[in-house]
Amino acid sequence: MSDPLRVLRETRTIAMVGASPSPARESHGVMRYLLAHGYRVIPVRPGCEEILGVPCVATLADLTEPVDMVDVFRRSEFCASHAREAVAAGAKSLWLQLGVVSHEARAIAVAAGLDYVEDACTAALHARHVAESPH
Repeated sequence: MSDPLRVLRETRTIAMVGASPSPARESHGVMRYLLAHGYRVIPVRPGCEEILGVPCVATLADLTEPVDMVDVFRRSEFCASHAREAVAAGAKSLWLQLGVVSHEARAIAVAAGLDYVEDACTAALHARHVAESPH
């Protein structure tokens, strides 16, 4: 697994798979936090036009700009397909959120040269370790 703090410091643009328009969902709060701390976050959610004022794309294949990180808020069984999509999209890293682990996604990401982090929250780590340092 890659150093999550280094990955956060090197990231500017994040595609968030499973971003939710519902304020009750964890992904909504994380997206709000990351936007407030200077990251460009592109929500990836089929059937959704925008989240927090940011236009959504339906899939990673629909991205129109390069991303540094694909941040996944989906169950483990979906992560391998998102890993393949992240590789195809040219992402530099794949991050699976807290509670999400996928050996297959890890193998796909690492084989393609992506940084890989799993079972960790981007916002929580940023708040604890990165927020004080310049982004």
